[in-house]
Order: sequence, then C-alpha cells, then structure tokens
Amino acid sequence: MNAIRKKRFLAACFCLMAIFFLLVTLQVIVELGRSERMRSGNVVSQNNAFKKEELQKYSHLLLKQPDRISSSGRVLDKDEYPILLWWSPLTGERGRLGQCGQNTCFFTINRTYQRDPMTQAFLFYGTDFSVDVLPLPRQGHHDWALFHEESPKNNYKLFQEPAITLFNHTATFSRHSHLPLTTQYLESIEALTSLKYVLSLQEKNTLRKTLAPLVYVQSDCDPPSDRDSYIKELMAYIEVDSYGACLHNRDLPEPLRDPASMDSDVFYKVLAQYKFVLAFENAVCDDYITEKFWRPLKLGVVPVYYGSPSIEDWLPSNKSAILITGFSHPKDLARYIKVLDTDDKEYEAYLEWKMKGDIPNKRLLAAVKERTWGVQDITKDNYIDAFECMVCTRVWEKIQRQAKGMLPRRWTAEASHLRCPKPQAFAFTSPNTHRTALQELWIPSFEQSKKEARALRQLVERNQNFTAQEFWSLVFRE
Repeated sequence: MNAIRKKRFLAACFCLMAIFFLLVTLQVIVELGRSERMRSGNVVSQNNAFKKEELQKYSHLLLKQPDRISSSGRVLDKDEYPILLWWSPLTGERGRLGQCGQNTCFFTINRTYQRDPMTQAFLFYGTDFSVDVLPLPRQGHHDWALFHEESPKNNYKLFQEPAITLFNHTATFSRHSHLPLTTQYLESIEALTSLKYVLSLQEKNTLRKTLAPLVYVQSDCDPPSDRDSYIKELMAYIEVDSYGACLHNRDLPEPLRDPASMDSDVFYKVLAQYKFVLAFENAVCDDYITEKFWRPLKLGVVPVYYGSPSIEDWLPSNKSAILITGFSHPKDLARYIKVLDTDDKEYEAYLEWKMKGDIPNKRLLAAVKERTWGVQDITKDNYIDAFECMVCTRVWEKIQRQAKGMLPRRWTAEASHLRCPKPQAFAFTSPNTHRTALQELWIPSFEQSKKEARALRQLVERNQNFTAQEFWSLVFRE
C-alpha cells in the first residue's frame, strides 16, 4: 500500500512539473512572438515601401502636430506626413522621418511613392539629373527641388534659363539661390585666421633656394576655364612647381600621390612652404568658389586666382589675393610675382589681414555666420540636411496656408540661381597653338546645352513621360 501511494505521489509530482514546464514554454513562445513583432515593427525595411501603417509606428518619436490639410483638401491626422522623394538617389535612404523644427517630413528614394497622394516634392541632385526618366506627369502640388553645388561641366543644360526655372527650390553655389552654398568649402572664419600652418617669411625665403615661387596642383586637365593654357604660357616667364597630372614637372612625396591625401596635414605643410599658389577654378561662374581659393588663405599662402568674376565680394580683405584678370598677359603677371618675391614688405602686405586675424569683409563674415549648415562641424546639419529641411518647411507652409483657406505660396527658381557664361579660350593663345580635343569640346558643349534646355522645357511642359530618344530628336531638330 505504501509503495502504491509513493508511486501515485511521484506521478502527481511529475504531472505538476510537466504542466509547469508547459506553461513556462508557452510563456516563452508568447514573449518571443511579441518580441519579434516589436522588432519587425521597429526596423525600417530595405526592400518594401513605408506605408502609412508603418509611419504611424514611429509617431511616438516625433513632436505631435495639429491636424493639417493635404493638397487634395483631405484632413490629415497627426501621424501622416508629406513625402519628399529623392528622384536622384543621393542619400540612399529607403525611408526616414526627418524632423525640421516643428515640421516632420518623410524622406525616401523609393520611387514607388511617385503617385502617392502624400508626395509633395521631388528632390534632384544636379550631377545625376537625367532626362531618361522624370517624375511625369507633374501634379499641380508637386514641387521640384534642385541641389547642385558642383561645376557646370557636370550638367551644362541646368545652367540655362529654360532648365533651371523648371525648379521651385534651389541649393546651389550662387548667392541668389534659395539656399546659397557659396562658402561650402570654408569650414569657419577661425580656419581663415588660424596661424597653424603659417611659415615665417624668413623660412619661405630660405626654401626658395629649392622651390619655385609658384605652385600648381591639378589633375583635372583642360577644363572649361582653359586654366592649363594660361599656366603653360605663364611657365615660359616664371618658374612653377606643378605636382598634379596637369603640366606635371615635380613629384610629391610617395605617400601624398594618393588624391585622398589632398586634405591631409602633410600635404598642407608642403603647400605652406610656397609664397604663391595658382588657384584656378575649372569653370568661370559667379560665386563658384572651391577649396582652390580657400586653402591657400588658410595656409598663409597668397592665392593667384582665376575663376568667379565676383570673387572680390568674397576676399577676406581687399589685399589678400592676386587676381589674374588684372593683368593683360601671363608675362605681366610673372613680372609682378617676381617683384613681390624680392620685396618682403610688399609681399607681407598680402598677409597682413592673416597675421592680425582681421577680416573686414562683412559679406563673408555674415555668410558664414548666418548659414544654417556647417562644414566639418558635427554640431550643425550638413548642407544636404539643410536643403531637405528647407523644402520640408516650405511644403508645410503650403499645407498650413491651405488649412487657413489661403492660396498656397509658390516658389520658382530664377536664371541667377545657376548661371555661367560661355566658356572662352584665353585671348593670348595663338591660332596655331595645338589644343586638345577636350579643350575644343567645351564651347560646342555649352552651345548645345542651350538646345537641350529648351527641349527639356518643352517636353516637361507637355507633362507626359518621354524617352531619351524623343529628347535627343528634339534637340537636334532645332
């Protein structure tokens, strides 16, 4: 009898343990399922579009906004946001909710959103702007926004009035654009006044025993500005150390031959040994100013500049750079450089602003202070983020105006937002001078870009999809 009771007791204990284990297992399965659902609900899918249900999952991360009115007049709830579609896949983001002050927009490169009623704006990167596929038909509430900070040679047709005025919002190097990027290569005023890399004039004079007075470092040869023609002629009258692929006559130390080293301290120290840097842009456009100009100023070297016709508006001081447009021929420039090279007092006059840390140019100071983006500054948005937020803010302004029964505000780009004159060869060039095929290309390319811009405008205004073949047929028919 005791044995039977013992067996029954053990069996009951076994059953209780089995039930307990089963309950624990079920709880684990439930928790795993819940965890998986939470995980899948909080991970942005890289293969599927965000839909409104997914957007709502992120609403707790955002500032709540009052109800809005969509472009179609439909009331939006607080968890629905306008979509800004990058038609050029510059950011590579499949989907992101971005906060711009009190406004929130959904940014994506996913083109399945093209016809979504919440899509308000299409963002384009100028270098990647292609006529092959455009977001047409363009609805009345669709804004087009252009971000283009680079040289016109990357997409000349955008620099023609019929093309640039297709856009509503712009961020370009022009001071006249909606988001000016003129100082995009200047990280701060402090970088200009810093003496970190400056060598004394005595040291530079000593180095002149082995170095030329002028240095030139370019590997993008024969661009639209025709700079290599000028430098080649200049070399006939004064010594120039040319380290790049263009007119190369001197080698950099082995570790510096990688283009990635051009922003290294070691490279800066090489350039800082020189008295003058030939700072020639690859294209001539108002306000198109690159690191070629700012770098020598930061290093305490006098830039000999050619590029933006409006460069005097951006000089740290009236006597901080030598502009080649002030000389009728390279031999005259060479003569002036030789004078400065032997006259310490005259040379130092070009660096006086630097040594005193004094920048009297109020336009330059204000442009750097007031810009909404930073350069190499983790405390500020970069200029792409600033561009996105500018468009987002303007989209919300339209929505808010409609909510109040007002007409939506419309922005339109103007020709001054991206404009460059026709490329020109230097006048001193002899008709018998051999010119490369690339040099001969730029002027015809510019002239053809006018036809391309007109054809683009005509096809976009037709507001139907078109093929590249239709585009080029129209270009060459004109």
